[in-house]
Amino acid sequence: MNHLPITDLTDAEGFSESHWRSLLYFNLYRVVLAVLFLFSALFFPGSFLVLALQSGLRQGLALVYLLITFLALLVSYRYRRHYSVQLTSSVMFDVLVFTALIHFGGGLSSGLGTMLLAVLASAGLVGQGRLVLFYAALATLAVLLEQSYTAFTRRDFDPAEFFQAGVFSTGCFAVAISARLLARRVIANEQLAYRRGIDLRNQTNISQRAIEEMQEGVLVLDSQGQIKQNNPRARQLLTLPDSGERQLHRFSPELATAFAEWSRHSHSENILVRVPDSGLQLQARFVHTESSESDVLVFLEDIGRVRDQALQMKLAALGRLTAQIAHEIRNPLSAIRHAGELLREERRGEMHERLLRIVLDNSQRLERIINDILDLGRRDRIYPELIDLRETLPVFVDEYLLKEQLPAAVVDLQLSGVAQLYFDRSHFHRMLWNLIGNALRHSQRSAGSICIRIRDARIDEHVETHVIDDGPGVEEAAREHIFEPFFTTHHRGTGLGLYIARELCEANGARLELVGGAVGADFCVIGRATA
Repeated sequence: MNHLPITDLTDAEGFSESHWRSLLYFNLYRVVLAVLFLFSALFFPGSFLVLALQSGLRQGLALVYLLITFLALLVSYRYRRHYSVQLTSSVMFDVLVFTALIHFGGGLSSGLGTMLLAVLASAGLVGQGRLVLFYAALATLAVLLEQSYTAFTRRDFDPAEFFQAGVFSTGCFAVAISARLLARRVIANEQLAYRRGIDLRNQTNISQRAIEEMQEGVLVLDSQGQIKQNNPRARQLLTLPDSGERQLHRFSPELATAFAEWSRHSHSENILVRVPDSGLQLQARFVHTESSESDVLVFLEDIGRVRDQALQMKLAALGRLTAQIAHEIRNPLSAIRHAGELLREERRGEMHERLLRIVLDNSQRLERIINDILDLGRRDRIYPELIDLRETLPVFVDEYLLKEQLPAAVVDLQLSGVAQLYFDRSHFHRMLWNLIGNALRHSQRSAGSICIRIRDARIDEHVETHVIDDGPGVEEAAREHIFEPFFTTHHRGTGLGLYIARELCEANGARLELVGGAVGADFCVIGRATA
């Protein structure tokens, strides 16, 4: 799992957004304090702390402090550089101002030192490293200088005030260090929370992506059967809208009933339900979650898709086994045919000839089946090229008619459009041979009984190849099984011709369909007209 580096929270100087926000709040506190000073100097001069100053002087001092603090607030908001310089300047100015207030307000006994401690505490929270100790030392030095100056200028100075100044200086260091330790803990917790947030976001994204890519439908239901979350597969299976009401019973009453029954008994059995809109049969599985709202996960699986997968696996295993068997019996079958050809040379009567004909015909049929099975195993060996059907098809049709000893008028060839197909040439010949052979078996074998029609498809850059016969067509009950292996409706068919034709089309990125509406059967190959 990838983590965003913690430096993403910081600028080039190593200060994070929280540092600048803390400095902004610190300057905002100073502005509020300055406004209170100015308000007190203007409207309540008797309660103003700097009683020793003249009215105009204390008002001017309050106004200057307000302007300086407001300027510091504006700079920290607009100019996010030199963080330590901005903070140190603000602290030094406050130390100077509050030391002056302590001096003119009657010393530390006036209580104004508390405001200086508040400044040091704030600076300790937002400051960095040894600068916090520098601020404490600066405040201590200012207070001691103020006490020394007072001792030289006042005759009634009590030396005990130096002890009070020493205790206050110790307090300055204690407050600054304590605030700094607290700030470090807060920063460490912030960084930990940031890392945990990144981990949680990454894990959430991965989990969400995994759920979206799942072949199973996933629903999250509350206790009332309201759909709170779902993945694309669940929306497809239940035909859920993207928004609006999400009550489960509106989309699948059987699933809602099963959920209510499961909520009462909490069994772990899978449940079969049917979706009214699509007619799909689904297998549902309910799972408790550890969420605070007791949500329930529902896993939905299309039974038809599961059966198709099982059938494909079964057919694949059967195909491998059949190919091995076909390869093993090919040589013995060749020996039987050869022996039959030798026996045909001997004339032993009509019964002998009839039995030999049966042996040779069935041997030829078996050999054709074996060749079909072995060719099917080579479907992945494709070398596609752009085939010009205007040149290829006439030659192919002549070759087929000659091989089957048919009149030329039996096959009607119609070409239009681009008449180009991107296909493996050997696969194309094999596929088309099978389609024409299937059409021939069910046709009337008269003029125009088989029509090969080439035209542009409705899909861009695709071409359609139709093979149409004038036979009785395909019965409705057989349409679902017509492309299955070993399924045939003709007594001389092997049941592999159409299956192999479809497999070869899929291997070349084409599609073979049985089109309705024709007089007989219309098999259409939709393939690419460009590479």
